[in-house]
Amino acid sequence: MGGDDAPQVVLEGARHYLDDASAADLSLVGPPDLLRSFVESLAPEQAAKVKSVPASEQIGFDEHPADAVRRKPDSSIVVAAKLIKDGLADVFFSAGSTGAVMAAATLFLRRVKGVSRPAIATLIPTRKAPVLMLDSGANADVKPEYLVDFCILAEVYCRELLGRPKPRIALLNIGEEASKGSELYQKAHRLLKANPAFIGNIEGRDLFSGDFDAFVCDGFSGNVVLKTIEGTAGFMMHELKDGFKSSLRTKLGAALALPALKPLKAKMSAEVAGAAPLLGVRGNVLIGHGSSSAAAIYYGLKQSAALAEAKLAAKIEAAFNGR
Repeated sequence: MGGDDAPQVVLEGARHYLDDASAADLSLVGPPDLLRSFVESLAPEQAAKVKSVPASEQIGFDEHPADAVRRKPDSSIVVAAKLIKDGLADVFFSAGSTGAVMAAATLFLRRVKGVSRPAIATLIPTRKAPVLMLDSGANADVKPEYLVDFCILAEVYCRELLGRPKPRIALLNIGEEASKGSELYQKAHRLLKANPAFIGNIEGRDLFSGDFDAFVCDGFSGNVVLKTIEGTAGFMMHELKDGFKSSLRTKLGAALALPALKPLKAKMSAEVAGAAPLLGVRGNVLIGHGSSSAAAIYYGLKQSAALAEAKLAAKIEAAFNGR
């Protein structure tokens, strides 16, 4: 029931995912009548992979997240979180209220011991390979110690999901020198130096260089970075389309440039990213964009399966317990 266009796009994305021969089993959480109708519309081999889990309530984007989670125990977000808690599912994926998903995950799954605050991780395209940003919106206010934890979370993700055995982690700042930035960021830099994976500060202009594997920052800055990238990508595509339509010559040029532009569009697409994992809780949790399309739901489900196969939450717990 999560997302601006739920439940239609969620069910459409789930149907597309179930078309994959390698699709994992899905527990779909929501109103029983809706789920019954959906399952009956599936081919027998698809329906065999779906378990319907009833939930009579839903949490709106305008509700206070923590209050709603406590007030609506039969909401789809709370019921889904409890499936993970009770070991009845391996990954919790929702495009619903980010705050409510975080509140339910923290309340029912709890934080990994040693993790100061869970953080949302987002992949950003670069000229080389994608880089991971932590935090992209869970913690607007941070302490230096939080950024140290984010660095460890990023290391585990890069090793286990991106296949990078020796991740290079940077700190987003307003200058490369250790003395740059606020007192908080200067102290974070001093603490981060104890981690061999830390390579120092980077600036905003370095984000797309691909010269590192991940960078950490507070959730306020990270969310601004994320929304700026999304807005810039949309602006560039809009301007290119208008430019190509302006004359016969530019239309011919567009036809020639199309093979080069399609990969760029795919790289900048938020749909292919699917969802952002919430790292640091005792379970695999993925948060989709509220405006997720059916394609984004599809990719989010594929990403969910990858998290489960990698046993990411367990490996994060092992990394913090071994400190």
